[in-house]
Amino acid sequence: MVGGAIAWSQRQSLMSFQGTVKVPAMVPMNHGDMSHGNGISPMAMLRDFDRGTVTQENGRTVREFKLVAQSGELQLDKANKFITWNLNGRVPAPTLRANEGDRIRVVFQNKGGHAHSLHFHGDHPANMDGIKPVRNGQVFIYEFDAKPFGVHLYHCHVEPVTRHIGKGLYGMFIVDPPTPRPPADELVLIMAGYDVNADRKNELYAFNGIPHYYMHNPIAIQQDQLIRLYVLNMIEFDIAATFHLHANLFTVNQTGRSPIVGSYETDVITMGTAERHILEFKYHETGKFMFHPHQDFMAEAGCMGYFDVIANA
Repeated sequence: MVGGAIAWSQRQSLMSFQGTVKVPAMVPMNHGDMSHGNGISPMAMLRDFDRGTVTQENGRTVREFKLVAQSGELQLDKANKFITWNLNGRVPAPTLRANEGDRIRVVFQNKGGHAHSLHFHGDHPANMDGIKPVRNGQVFIYEFDAKPFGVHLYHCHVEPVTRHIGKGLYGMFIVDPPTPRPPADELVLIMAGYDVNADRKNELYAFNGIPHYYMHNPIAIQQDQLIRLYVLNMIEFDIAATFHLHANLFTVNQTGRSPIVGSYETDVITMGTAERHILEFKYHETGKFMFHPHQDFMAEAGCMGYFDVIANA
């Protein structure tokens, strides 16, 4: 049963990570259809946090990440194929994660056929800011400290930046606070648009890369389980987008900069391009509940999905 088949994994039900500390969270196993997008699964991207290769140098933690810029075809739906510029063969790029104070080392190899770069949001030296193009065939190493804690992003900063981001060169960068956040089922949703006919307008929209994916493959979550949703708006060409959750309210932690739960509750939030937040909520009722932008044209063109709340045993 596509999107609805739920199996329990002992490892997933007991293992959810916050920083380097294991915390318990009940996580139903999701089985998503991978028939579109060259085997890329937005279902897998939900909880896929790349924590790098960890070593100790001079008494401090170093996390090394490897990102390769490439070009490839993405099957958006039955009618539309899209030539992406991507990182590690996926759109969005890997979600990188570290603890505040870690040393970050990103080995960036450009095999994309065009000049690209990586610009990280956050605090770092000027020579690590990623505004200098890295030519095709070259390697550049970005190195900086992970700070401040919060939800950040990274993307190509080669002009025209709108085109490079719109083609797929973007990802989330999470820096966890010194004190771990409370246990939760943690999910990533990145909103994006696709200009499929090069008219500087988006014809399709998506969460985590593939339009309509979570409509056909609902996201299984556990009843009464705290959900910590890292949401990022990377839609180019549209001034803003909203995120709306049906039949519930969520707390808003703007940019993830507060170490505690957000200060207010709502069921819809507005984000400009590159804005991101942590949203926290629980569902006490079971069943399928919709989420989408409240711009109906975005939702109808692919940016819509369901949470499938699974009853407690």
